Amino acid sequence: MTKTRLYIPNACYHIYGRGNQKQRIFFDNSDFEFYLTQLKRYKKRYFFRIYGYCLMPNHIHLLGEPKEPKNLSTMMQCLHRSYTAYFNNKYKKVGHLWQDRFRSKVIIRDDYLLRCISYIEQNPIRANLVENLEDYKFTSFIERCLSNTPNKPLLDQLNI
Repeated sequence: MTKTRLYIPNACYHIYGRGNQKQRIFFDNSDFEFYLTQLKRYKKRYFFRIYGYCLMPNHIHLLGEPKEPKNLSTMMQCLHRSYTAYFNNKYKKVGHLWQDRFRSKVIIRDDYLLRCISYIEQNPIRANLVENLEDYKFTSFIERCLSNTPNKPLLDQLNI
């Protein structure tokens, strides 16, 4: 039975999804980069603000805010279909890449929002992929905390 997704205006969402049967969905840097390029494309198309993200070898975490809450599902469907087509073509696979549809939790704009971003960004350390977040390229930590550029390529300014 599929649960009905909760859409709340002006709310943030912690979005996550993983590979079918917990399989890897990213094998090399070009896979991660393609996903991020597509995320940037679809966030613009569907007016979705990104506040944090982490791409792990077998799952993804995003934290953001859709201008129109009902566009969240459309954006994620387009993003994951696009990435699945890329992945299946590159690796000569067929069928589903993602386990079920993406999941999401509503996040209220308070201190928990900042803790959730931190939780998302800490995934590579908890998974023992790196000892320092500066060493993991596919999380928002570097862009959010270490970048000096005023035009951050993927993240949006967070106003609590």
